[in-house]
Amino acid sequence: MSIRVFLIVYSLILTGICSFLKQEKTLEDSIQAGSEIYQDFCVQCHLQNGEGVSGVFPPLKNSDYLLNDVNRSIVAVKKGLSGKIEVNGEAYDGLMTAQGLTNEEVADVMNYILNSWGNSTDEQVTESKVASVLE
Repeated sequence: MSIRVFLIVYSLILTGICSFLKQEKTLEDSIQAGSEIYQDFCVQCHLQNGEGVSGVFPPLKNSDYLLNDVNRSIVAVKKGLSGKIEVNGEAYDGLMTAQGLTNEEVADVMNYILNSWGNSTDEQVTESKVASVLE
């Protein structure tokens, strides 16, 4: 076997091993990690119960804005949000700054939010989904 063939095979094996080791988290693990991120970055405005503050900080609990367009919410969590939005029929015109979260942290906190306070979704937000939404 030539050295070139050996290096190609070796690279493919190494790539496969790395892919196997970097598997996506289970939903339960992601929600747990997201809970901690929520406590560190989100709870100050959106509160422990996800209800926010009327007219100031929009709710995440039963939020039509969040639940009707998860991709838009992923972008808001990653990049921040400013300007007028309407959530559950109420207008908000504030500023949510980007928190400097990694794509994995965005996925985790989104999974926590989407599965807390009565919110429910069938789809898990993954790090790769966050990356694709941000492209």
